[in-house]
Amino acid sequence: MKRLLVLCGLFLFSLSYQAMAQSRAKITPEQKAWLAKGYKFEKAGWIYLHIEGTPEERGFQHGYLLAKDIKESLRMLKRKWEYESAMSWSWYLKKAGEILTPKVDPEDLAEMDGIVEGMDAAGDSATQNEIVGLNGYMELMDYWWPQVADSLKMDPSMPKRESCSSFIATGDMTADGKIVLGHNTMGDYEEPFCNVILDIVPAKGHRILMQSFPGFIHSGTDFFMTDAGLVGSETTIGSFSGFNPNGVPEFCRMRHATQYANSIGEWCKMMERGNNGGYANAWLIGDIKTNEIARLELGLKYVGFQKTNNGYFVGSNLVKNLKILRFETTEQETNIQLSSVARDVRWHQLMKKYKGRIDLKLAEKFESDHYDTYLHKIQPDSRTLCGHSDLDSRMEGGSGSPFSPWGTLDGKVVDAKMAKNMSFYARWGSACGTAFSASKFLAEHPQFRWMEGILKSRPSEPWVEFTAGEKK
Repeated sequence: MKRLLVLCGLFLFSLSYQAMAQSRAKITPEQKAWLAKGYKFEKAGWIYLHIEGTPEERGFQHGYLLAKDIKESLRMLKRKWEYESAMSWSWYLKKAGEILTPKVDPEDLAEMDGIVEGMDAAGDSATQNEIVGLNGYMELMDYWWPQVADSLKMDPSMPKRESCSSFIATGDMTADGKIVLGHNTMGDYEEPFCNVILDIVPAKGHRILMQSFPGFIHSGTDFFMTDAGLVGSETTIGSFSGFNPNGVPEFCRMRHATQYANSIGEWCKMMERGNNGGYANAWLIGDIKTNEIARLELGLKYVGFQKTNNGYFVGSNLVKNLKILRFETTEQETNIQLSSVARDVRWHQLMKKYKGRIDLKLAEKFESDHYDTYLHKIQPDSRTLCGHSDLDSRMEGGSGSPFSPWGTLDGKVVDAKMAKNMSFYARWGSACGTAFSASKFLAEHPQFRWMEGILKSRPSEPWVEFTAGEKK
């Protein structure tokens, strides 16, 4: 019996070895040369991924090196979509192929096809529609689907996305008179992790260092910098309605603008061109060459734009442009029970209090802030800059269910000096460092048991520095 078990074990090992050998055999000499340019490593909860070359080359590096992470992201997204929409995943992918793919420019599509090719070589297959649907999930799930659900006389099961707390300041606002930018991502805990630091050296265009997701060709969160001297972030426009299926996907416009723009003006024009209204954001952009900062609020029908070299802009999902506010959202801008309004009030309090002193340390402090301007006390909840809806038993103002597993997923800060060297500080897990235990949460809140298997823990991590081109 013992000998039989040993023989079975050797047989299984042989099959496993043959499978690995076959997988390696799929990699051509050309692909091996591509892989030699890319690399990844992990640090403090983040995955650092460096890719370079032509669209196919960098896509192949991305797909091969992050194959298992991309596959896991697709698994999580499939579960979330089918639960919240009651529609099949295959239907979603079909719509992604019909709505998004025809509008994707050839360079972006070649990079996504490279991801598919790389995953296949690594033994984790995916289709073009899956990678397109992954890159465009915020647009389809949060902007296109609510329109479809409404046309079917259903109550859209997916609420309008409201996430992220960000600021950008310059001139008299900062300690050295130069640009300081801070951002944290707010999102659903059961969604794919946005813990990728993506360092891209394209064959054409500018080098990009940005936060991203496995399988994304854009940022998605969004926090980025380029060797053109541009830095940027965004917060989504809350309670927004509008989507044009004939327009250019947001993820394509963002990637193109970030890779090719030389100035704030060029970046904004590229974002406006072909705008489909998907993933409608208020973008905070800075140019360390001119010390100028700007806010681009991009609705579907209306656009808001402001620029200055002395002042600040903040983002909390509360749009400032009155045309967008009145005609494209249902936001109640004076209801401080709402997270977007409460956080906006807090941003202005902090900007006034720390005028002339803002630096990286204060930026970290801002992104970790737990003061609730509605309750007038320090209490981490859905209304604080560092959001913790999972700790919120009230959720006033119709902003969601009590104890919703949603909140701040990270923190990032950068100043002009760091941006010049293409580096920034980041913290994964929560901007304040609070750990999240999935098993403990589900035990305490069984109403969310559908998330078992996709809701993941995030331990407390430190602030760490990332630089373009760094090695482990």
